[in-house]
Amino acid sequence: METNEVKAYGTEAVNVPLHSMNIKRRELQPHDVEMEILYCGICHSDLHQIKNDFGHTMFPIVPGHEIVGKVTGVGEHVKKFKVGDLAAVGCIVDSCGKCEYCEDDLEQFCDEGVTFSFNSPDKYLGGATLGGFSETYVCNERYVLSVPEKLDLASAAPLLCAGITVYSPLKHWQAGPGKKVGILGIGGLGHLAIKIAKAMGAHVVVFTTSPSKVEDAKRLGADEAVLSTDAEQMSKYAKSLHFILDTVSAKHDVNTYLNLLRPDGSVVLVGLPPEALEIGAFNVVGGRKSFSGSNIGGIAETQEMLNFCAEHNITAEIELINIQQINEAFDRLAKGDVKYRFVIDMASLKK
Repeated sequence: METNEVKAYGTEAVNVPLHSMNIKRRELQPHDVEMEILYCGICHSDLHQIKNDFGHTMFPIVPGHEIVGKVTGVGEHVKKFKVGDLAAVGCIVDSCGKCEYCEDDLEQFCDEGVTFSFNSPDKYLGGATLGGFSETYVCNERYVLSVPEKLDLASAAPLLCAGITVYSPLKHWQAGPGKKVGILGIGGLGHLAIKIAKAMGAHVVVFTTSPSKVEDAKRLGADEAVLSTDAEQMSKYAKSLHFILDTVSAKHDVNTYLNLLRPDGSVVLVGLPPEALEIGAFNVVGGRKSFSGSNIGGIAETQEMLNFCAEHNITAEIELINIQQINEAFDRLAKGDVKYRFVIDMASLKK
């Protein structure tokens, strides 16, 4: 297959800092969209992958799956996009397209396995897919999203992973008027969960271990904010919440939060702690509670989320960086030192 060479930032091994490299992108196929990448968000899972925390990183790796850009080329059969359109690519760039889940717009559950925007087998070029820390991206139009023009492009980039990761479970578990929704953790995911749950009409209670974030939670729209290390504060919320979205990506005690649920309530995990979490049997049996999980969303739901965020003027709170600052940004992300999402200005790649 014909290819084009483009600039990117990636690494060949766990302990090698990310650095400039040249990678290959496929030539346009009949249903492909090519975009110049304008902005790319940095997700906690990018950090997990470059550190091989999950044990399945395929090196060399180019991370990045919160991709916003401008269309620079379309294949002859492309119907939804034209050159010059604003477009985006999130986590999913391919699936079988014919199983029951793909047909139901649930590509994230594809029977044959979903292809992610980086670190998945690349059926076109071999090796692994390479992500958005690069000049361009090429993707089948079925997996490309339209970016509403009223959204600020840089701060919209994190919606492509963080946004859909929280929107999908909030919608599935019916966050809305009359529902008391807990948000555990205020980071890249949690701060967007506050904004989205509030826009859905829910009463939002935030739990954080950081005193400084208690006030910030209210600025972001939370109705209440609780310091989770304060046992007296926590005791006031026993059996009061319909649903808790758990965005924490480190080991933590989930049982504490199961005890804050009303009967039939759920704690839903969207963070990705590398270690196993323990669940006490009595904490789920009593009150018929559940501990569940959710992972991103399908393409149609991601488009729905982008449109919802445009309607409600929701974007991420970001720190815009140049690509040359990427290793410092990952070090800071590992320490939780970001409010609330790093986004790379990809124009810096040309420097």
